[in-house]
Amino acid sequence: MDYGSMVGDSFAYVKEAVLGKWMKWVMLIIATVLLMIPLMGYALKVLRGETPAPEVEDWGTLFIDGIKYMIIAIIWLLPVYIVMGILMVIGFGAAMTGDESADLAGMGIMAIDMIVVAILAVIIALFMMIGVVRFARTGSTGEAFNFSAIRATIAKIGWVPYIIALVVLMVCAAIFGIVMDILMMIPILGWLLYLCMIPPYMLFVSRYICQLYDSAGA
Repeated sequence: MDYGSMVGDSFAYVKEAVLGKWMKWVMLIIATVLLMIPLMGYALKVLRGETPAPEVEDWGTLFIDGIKYMIIAIIWLLPVYIVMGILMVIGFGAAMTGDESADLAGMGIMAIDMIVVAILAVIIALFMMIGVVRFARTGSTGEAFNFSAIRATIAKIGWVPYIIALVVLMVCAAIFGIVMDILMMIPILGWLLYLCMIPPYMLFVSRYICQLYDSAGA
């Protein structure tokens, strides 16, 4: 798997989508301001493999698809929320007893909570991303949770190449985060620049995942 080519293609996809096409960029920013729901709907178009990047239109469909995308993500992440809630209740309960040893135990539980939740979130994300693409391609919400089909797709990609590809994506996300942190230091203008950069980043990630999914020949 050519990870560099995937990153380059995703960057070129974003460049073609927004540079010099200021009205489309403005529409994507508006889609971001609207709780990101239309932007998530637009991301599904990218995940379907539409090239070049489609126009921002048919807002009703974008809203509906975005809501479905959000619901799918929430359902996938429910185990994370449940585990987080249980461990936080136990941790806070121990810390509220007023006993010093219990306080330390509560802090320890909350530290473990963070580690467990992070690991669980990563594991779920491995499957959720493929599930979202399956939903985008088939239009069936059930396919977003077709665990056997999702696992088969990952197997076709190869678990090691798949995980490496996601690590590469995480590195790109970290670089983006650093750049955004620097821009955010600019008074007032920093927030505006951050808002403007969310759509291109969303397009980049969606295009990258699209290519990763297609590498399975699915």
